[in-house]
Amino acid sequence: MKPATLNAELDVRTGGRYRISFVSDDGEYFEAGGTYREVVPNELLVFSWAWHSTPERESLVTISFKPDSAGTLMIFHHAQFFDEAARDNHQRGWSSFLDKLDAFVA
Repeated sequence: MKPATLNAELDVRTGGRYRISFVSDDGEYFEAGGTYREVVPNELLVFSWAWHSTPERESLVTISFKPDSAGTLMIFHHAQFFDEAARDNHQRGWSSFLDKLDAFVA
């Protein structure tokens, strides 16, 4: 089974909020959300990230987009984790997502 987005509500503007829900490869339900702190079209997204189950463990995602000879280079940075286990779990999750995104746009 592939992860499936069940719902995505996005208000992509500085101060706007988002909430997404999805099911993982093993069938586990997840819901996350946050606030866009900075939005520069075609250049930068900065937003808070927190799981619905642990809203007090907010972290920060920064995604930069830069022109590249082959198209666009995306630089992804997720920081301010609650602990090393959270960091490692997010690394696995984002790596899986980014691999799928790479395959989709290839």
